[in-house]
Amino acid sequence: MGFFRIPWVPKNTRILDISFNAFAQIQIGDFRHLSNLQDLNISNNKISQIQEGALDNLSNLTHLNLARNRLKAVSSGMLHGLSSLLVLRLDDNNIKDIEESAFSMLQNLKVLNLTQNHLHYIDRVKPVLASPCLEELYIGSNNFDVFNSYEMSTKPLSLKRLDLSNNPLATFQLTDNIFPSLDHLDLSYCGQNGTMTWNVTEKTYLTSVQTLYFMDVHMSAQSVADVLPSFKNSLNKIRLNRNVELNKTKLLLNACSPTLRVVRLNANRIKHLADHMFDPCSNLTELDLGENEISKLSQRMFRGFTQLKKLLLQINKLTRITNSFQTLSTLEFLDLSRNSIKELTCDDFANLTRVKTLYLYSNKISLIDSCLFKDLTSLEVLKLGTNNLLRIGDAFSNGPHSLKDLQINFNKLSKIEKYTFRNLSQLTSLTLQDNQISEIEGYAFEELNNLTSLLLSSNKITAGTLTRHLNVFSGMPNLQQLDLYANSISFTDNKLRHPPFKELKQLRVLTLHSQRRGIRKIPSNLLQGLSSLEMFYAGNTNLGHLNPDTFKFSPQLWFLDLSKNALSEDNSIPAETFHPISRLTKLILSRTQLRSLNFLLNANLSRLSTLRAWGNEIDVINKTLIQSLPRLEVLDLHKNTFTCDCHNEFFIEWAMKSNSTQVFYFNKYICSYPRSLRGMSLSAFNIESCTLNIDFICFLCSSIVVVLTLVCSFVWQFLRYQVIYAYYLLLAFFYDSKKKQNGSRFQYDAFISYNTQDEPWVMEELIPKLEGEQGWSLCLHHRDFEPGRPIIDNIVDGIYSSRKTICLITRNYLRSNWCSSEVQVASFRLFDEQKDVLVLVFLEDIPAHQLSPYHRMRKLVKKRTYLRWPKPGEDTKIFWQKLKMALETKEGHKPETAIL
Repeated sequence: MGFFRIPWVPKNTRILDISFNAFAQIQIGDFRHLSNLQDLNISNNKISQIQEGALDNLSNLTHLNLARNRLKAVSSGMLHGLSSLLVLRLDDNNIKDIEESAFSMLQNLKVLNLTQNHLHYIDRVKPVLASPCLEELYIGSNNFDVFNSYEMSTKPLSLKRLDLSNNPLATFQLTDNIFPSLDHLDLSYCGQNGTMTWNVTEKTYLTSVQTLYFMDVHMSAQSVADVLPSFKNSLNKIRLNRNVELNKTKLLLNACSPTLRVVRLNANRIKHLADHMFDPCSNLTELDLGENEISKLSQRMFRGFTQLKKLLLQINKLTRITNSFQTLSTLEFLDLSRNSIKELTCDDFANLTRVKTLYLYSNKISLIDSCLFKDLTSLEVLKLGTNNLLRIGDAFSNGPHSLKDLQINFNKLSKIEKYTFRNLSQLTSLTLQDNQISEIEGYAFEELNNLTSLLLSSNKITAGTLTRHLNVFSGMPNLQQLDLYANSISFTDNKLRHPPFKELKQLRVLTLHSQRRGIRKIPSNLLQGLSSLEMFYAGNTNLGHLNPDTFKFSPQLWFLDLSKNALSEDNSIPAETFHPISRLTKLILSRTQLRSLNFLLNANLSRLSTLRAWGNEIDVINKTLIQSLPRLEVLDLHKNTFTCDCHNEFFIEWAMKSNSTQVFYFNKYICSYPRSLRGMSLSAFNIESCTLNIDFICFLCSSIVVVLTLVCSFVWQFLRYQVIYAYYLLLAFFYDSKKKQNGSRFQYDAFISYNTQDEPWVMEELIPKLEGEQGWSLCLHHRDFEPGRPIIDNIVDGIYSSRKTICLITRNYLRSNWCSSEVQVASFRLFDEQKDVLVLVFLEDIPAHQLSPYHRMRKLVKKRTYLRWPKPGEDTKIFWQKLKMALETKEGHKPETAIL
């Protein structure tokens, strides 16, 4: 899966396979939580270092595979903690050195493989013998050229199996009996320089060896004559494959003994078998002569065998048999496959009454006579595949009656006739795949009461073949497996008149996938009668829709394969389809063009444990879907078009942390949307950006409230007048903008701003003079403000509806909040419009220092000329004349102009 570091796996894992990745080292802590681990496969990586103590916690580990990595040495701490280890594979590394105490902790180790490393000298292997229970040691392909037993040990070892193959041994010296229990010795492909010296000081040192692999030894005949007698008295099995240069008769003479039972002479380029060649090996029970060039057989060459049970003659050049096995009355297994046999006669297998297995596949047989198997009364397995058979006819009319497994695949059969196999009542498996069968007559399989497996795949069977005859599959009451894939079956009807499988009550596995033209649709009653059906393969059949009643006849179904179909439409798979098969545990929907798995929400698949839907167009897996599959153990969704956004937040977190479900290849799930994240790994999407942190939000909100409270308190305490002023300015600004847009004309000549305590002067002096005598229109709050309306709105409306604003200033006026508001609004209009709109009239003599607390009024007084009400006894005519002049001033005058 391309991992560079050890991935997280559930802590209760017992078997972990992380082979074929890209690990460069094993670090401390990588397996800290995996104390239950029993089998660990880390082969085929790039590991060059294992930190000391990195495997300390694996005290229950029994199998460790570190093959095909880049380790250069085995240190004392590398294997520390593996007290229960039984099997260790270190083959195909670059190991040159093993520390003396490296294996001292492995007290239970039984199997060690160090094949294909760079040890070079046999004494480098000595540290592994510190494991007292070691039984199997594989040290082939290490470029040893000398084997001296004293360099390994001088004491007896517990080894039962030793592999020294593929080493250029020039010397093999055994001076002490260090292998008292050795049962298997592999010297294949040794002595490649042809001059190996064999020095076993005592003939009894290797008497326990029963199996010797002596293939392609590249030795001289004399050297072989020295080696083989060392095993002659105990040897039970010997492999002499590929010893092309050695004389086979002499080879067997040196190797054979009364105890020898198995001889393999594969690939020795043997062309002729001498009549007395096997006389020294008369007690053989198995003889393998495969992969040679034998073209003729005779009865005399096998006459010496009295116990032979297995004879292998595969991959030779035989064209005929000519009754060569008549003397082999004990024979039970005969392999004549992959020859050039064209014809078989009735006597070719005469007297072979004990033969149980006969291989005749990959020959050129075109016809089988009914007499061929007359003497094969014990035959149970017959393989006739890959021949030139055109028809079967009556080939089995005389048996063999005990036959259980018959294979006639890869022939040229076009038709299965009625009662073809009726005399094979014991048959349990019948293979007819890869023929040209297009017609099956009714009762073709009649009386096959014990048949459990029928393979008819890769033929030319059509829907008509299955429905033309009513009893195509009759006579097989115990059939459990029926293969019909890769045929030409196609249906157009929604319902069949004669369902073809209705008599197969015990059928458990049905395969219909990969039909050449596509099955197109599954009729609603196609599976009628299959009440025991457990597995159904319907992939790659061009299905576009499933009928809701498809599985109503098969309630026991637990495995369903619908892969490689065209189920892209939203209603292609109705949820109701799965209701009759609530026991479904494995569902395959790969490469079906699915856009969503939402149909599973209401499918009631509470037992589903495996879901494979890779290679589709699924973009989102939501929480509800996962929760609807409570027993899911395996999920494979790679090669889908995932969206990298918060809709997949739950799926991403669940896939990485779930202890109960393994999401296959999750690190290879790629984002397809949005475009900015296309190509990014789904597992790399930052799901934290999707999480709403309630604690943080509450903290933030409470902090904001506290800060705002402090700010508001500070402003109100020290800046409340400025805030109020800003508020009024804002209202005035909006009002002024509105007036400008409407282009309205003034309703009053002047707005009178005064304190209510000064109202007598206004009523007695101001109004009679300005309105009575001079004819001005005045706006007075006690008279012209609109009742019920907010005061500030009345003030703003009054000021902006008047050409001028006259402020009657007294000490009471300065202390009034509303008067202050009126001055503020009038001031804003003054400076906003840049017009002479404000007239200040002091009714009392107020010194400048008393105006200091009233910042706005003091600022206006400093910048503008104002009117003062005359003192008692002074003439008032000048005051009224100046006030009249102020009211008559044109609006274009700047506000800085003095008013006299």
